[in-house]
Amino acid sequence: MPVRWPDEVDDVIGGDMTVAVAYATPAGGAVVSPVTPVGMRDRDSGTVSFTTSLGFGRKLERMRAEPKVGLAYHTRQHGLGHPGNTRYVLVNGEATFDVHPDPAQLEKIFVQSIPFMGDPRRGWFWDRWLGAYHADRVVVTVAVTRIVAWPQLDCTGVPEVFGDPITDDVAVPQAPPKKGTGPRVDAAKIGARAAKLPFRLVSYIDADGYPTVMPVIVTGADKSGISLRVPHCTPTGGRRAGLLAHDYRNQFDGVELRQNTGWLDVSGTNTRYFPHTALGFKVPNKTVLLLGNGFMARRGLAQAKRNGRVEALTNPQ
Repeated sequence: MPVRWPDEVDDVIGGDMTVAVAYATPAGGAVVSPVTPVGMRDRDSGTVSFTTSLGFGRKLERMRAEPKVGLAYHTRQHGLGHPGNTRYVLVNGEATFDVHPDPAQLEKIFVQSIPFMGDPRRGWFWDRWLGAYHADRVVVTVAVTRIVAWPQLDCTGVPEVFGDPITDDVAVPQAPPKKGTGPRVDAAKIGARAAKLPFRLVSYIDADGYPTVMPVIVTGADKSGISLRVPHCTPTGGRRAGLLAHDYRNQFDGVELRQNTGWLDVSGTNTRYFPHTALGFKVPNKTVLLLGNGFMARRGLAQAKRNGRVEALTNPQ
């Protein structure tokens, strides 16, 4: 029986400009990154969808190895839904994808993206430059198993649950990594950058094996780690976790993203995050973003072909 959700939740799923997607790592952590789902969902079949690039083969490999994912609809900024809808919507489900999607489906998605992204850049240069970006799109479809909708974007209030009930089990603390839990990159700089961005999220694997994505507030940072304020439902103890901080302008005419993996430690009212890896970028406008998208798609697809990821994803064992 497909999971059904009400109109108020569908307004969020169908209207949000950007969504945070989390997937599991082999070590039991989670990576969280933003995607633009352009309202893709099918209420009759109980699915939500988004696209990614074949050049980002590692993400697809990990979702194939562990299909359980989490999608956090965490902001109405520049979206098409009702601006007064303050719900924070966490969708859990199992992801599948086809590395060779139907061209007609991609064209439909392209048209559907225009209200979110604006009119596409066309012409000899843009058609050639963005050809690889559009050609290597992969549609990821998530069969929804549960939706948790909090009344407020900071995850306060009593949530509504649609689909599978929330497990009564609590995620147990994880064993620390062999290299230790402390920062391996500049925690002070990472924390300062994250604090300046309006949307900050942490992701970890919950007791039922699904990635959870929660909003956080940066309350301080120094070389020893980053201090966070987390929702009360965050499990205590230490565990591998991903951190995302980002911002974007209307139709992505300017984007900033900071992404980390690391170690989250929750002890009473004291929560610390210790970053182990760091990725990020800032682009001033949409022209630079599209130039970067074209370059990254070409480079990523070429690398994926060289290292065998495309072949592995196309012909899984």
